[in-house]
Amino acid sequence: MKRFLPTGLSLGLLCAAYWLGCVNPFAPAVTSEPAQSSSLLTNQETPEEVLINFRYAYTFKDSLVYSEILDSTFIFRSWDFNVSPPVPLQWGRDTELRITGRMFRFFNTLDLVWNKTAVVDTLEDGIEMKRTFTLTLDGGRSIPTLNGEVRFRFVRRGKKWFIALWEDQII
Repeated sequence: MKRFLPTGLSLGLLCAAYWLGCVNPFAPAVTSEPAQSSSLLTNQETPEEVLINFRYAYTFKDSLVYSEILDSTFIFRSWDFNVSPPVPLQWGRDTELRITGRMFRFFNTLDLVWNKTAVVDTLEDGIEMKRTFTLTLDGGRSIPTLNGEVRFRFVRRGKKWFIALWEDQII
């Protein structure tokens, strides 16, 4: 009876298979580094870290990461400029996730840049911040680059921060 003894190549393949079974090389790492020096996902220990994860979700069209930045009480507010006069829009977390998921599937690339912070207010139950942004969809070929301002309300749940309100500002 012959015994099977692994050769160098098959032993290497076995080790690689074991390693890949334990580690997902395609999953982003969570880091404890300061947010400014890291391009990886953060622990959302500050509102700024939430916005880093927000940008990551848009850049990599990652709906799971996006869902992790929104609080269960999340509200989106904007205006529908497709009608005259414009009418207010508002929806909750489930609709936001559905609409953003469609956007992630439709566009090939999304490039979000957070610009300056306009206002920061400390509230009893969180922090309110106005931020300007630039969003380029598919390199700006068919849709012009969007520049805007948004008002966020962040709430803290334990050690993590989440977005409870996203309100588009008319600029």
